[in-house]
Amino acid sequence: MTERSSSQAQGSPLKSDKGRTIISDAVVQQIAGIAAQEVEKVQMGGGASAAVGGFLSSVTGGITGGNTSGGGNVTKGVSVEVGEEETAIDLTLAIEYGKSIPQVTEAVRRNVINKVENLVGLRVTEVNVTVNDVQLPEERPRLEEQKQTEQMAQREEARA
Repeated sequence: MTERSSSQAQGSPLKSDKGRTIISDAVVQQIAGIAAQEVEKVQMGGGASAAVGGFLSSVTGGITGGNTSGGGNVTKGVSVEVGEEETAIDLTLAIEYGKSIPQVTEAVRRNVINKVENLVGLRVTEVNVTVNDVQLPEERPRLEEQKQTEQMAQREEARA
């Protein structure tokens, strides 16, 4: 109990007597999206339909996944609510067929919480995961090929 009281007295690592640090929603979205995709057999945004949507968006010159930095679809399927000291995260993703959905989603949840809390300094109150697609293993190479095509299109667009 004493440890908890002393840690609460210290406050957030984002606040000090010299000022405070404000983290934008976009930063938390990107870190959460990258962390979720670090877990094997996970495709953010929902499998083949998300890849096709991203491809069409890149071909027509749209911005995919709300990410304007050219880094791909790291925020596709990620929404966040960010406060001064804590955040809540919602993820939508597809999981490869044959994998245990509870095990994969728990691995995603743990990785997202770990990365956001350690890299950003916000306490994660919850990570809600919606699995909206099952991805067949043979779709994975096509999705990777699609991702490369999207990146090439973005690079070409940036040069123009």
